[in-house]
Amino acid sequence: MTLRLASGARSRDSARMTTPATRTGLILGISAYALWGLLPLYLHLLQGVPALQVLSHRVLWSLVLLAVIVVVTRRVAAIGQAARGRTLLLLCGSAALIAVNWLVYIWAVQNGHVLEASLGYFINPLVNVALGMIVLGERIGAMQKAAVAVAAVGVAVMAVAGGGALWIPLTLAFSFGLYGLIRKIAAIDALGGLTVETALLAAPALAVLVTSAEPVFGRGVQTDTLLVLAGAVTAAPLLMFAAAARRLRYATMGLLQYIAPTLQFLEAVVLFHEPLRPVHIVTFALIWAGCALYAIGSRPVRITR
Repeated sequence: MTLRLASGARSRDSARMTTPATRTGLILGISAYALWGLLPLYLHLLQGVPALQVLSHRVLWSLVLLAVIVVVTRRVAAIGQAARGRTLLLLCGSAALIAVNWLVYIWAVQNGHVLEASLGYFINPLVNVALGMIVLGERIGAMQKAAVAVAAVGVAVMAVAGGGALWIPLTLAFSFGLYGLIRKIAAIDALGGLTVETALLAAPALAVLVTSAEPVFGRGVQTDTLLVLAGAVTAAPLLMFAAAARRLRYATMGLLQYIAPTLQFLEAVVLFHEPLRPVHIVTFALIWAGCALYAIGSRPVRITR
């Protein structure tokens, strides 16, 4: 006979992990972070375009794509009803946060700071867990706390010994952590929220392109095509992320977050040939040790007899 024993909190976590909504959330979350992990490859192809202009293209082409989706799915009225009052104020904040995050990230990739950008997204899960506990009242067990501590040590080692432009990882981590928190509590779905955010950013983005001394298009067929595709490249993972955040515990989202910086880390070293020092290797090992502890601590206890 097989007996399955678990504490009350752990049983609830286990049940939550087996629901269809949670499984869907995991698929969406993994897909979103994998796409973000590959984003430096795309941005590297836009090396000759100023970061602010790339950001503006991302906003405007995302809005075009989202507008088509909203009209085709007949969601205009529903989104208009949802994006009012407190929700609209929250989306103003999330729009500002994601714009800052995008701009810093684009600049970092274009200026050879992919390793530091990856550090920012290694820190981000710690921010997610902290916000989940402090703001949302989520609880984690002793093993998960140890996992966060181990990962924190890894980040601290790299932050202290690595030097460099530490404002990059800190800005990326906190801007995206707060963005995810706002999107989790805002009373609007993923498509509606992202559509309103891009609409709020559209006027500043258009102003940047209109007043820019650099040409908006004309750098070549490949570059122009990549700029137009920026809408799909931007919208797809954000929609997946927002949908996943509403289905999963915030601490779980923090664990999935390690997918993106791991891919970015490998791209920085293998493809972009950024210098890899022993401190980077130590940090990488500690953070993945923390991930392993977190995963082990999330499993229910099983006793067989």
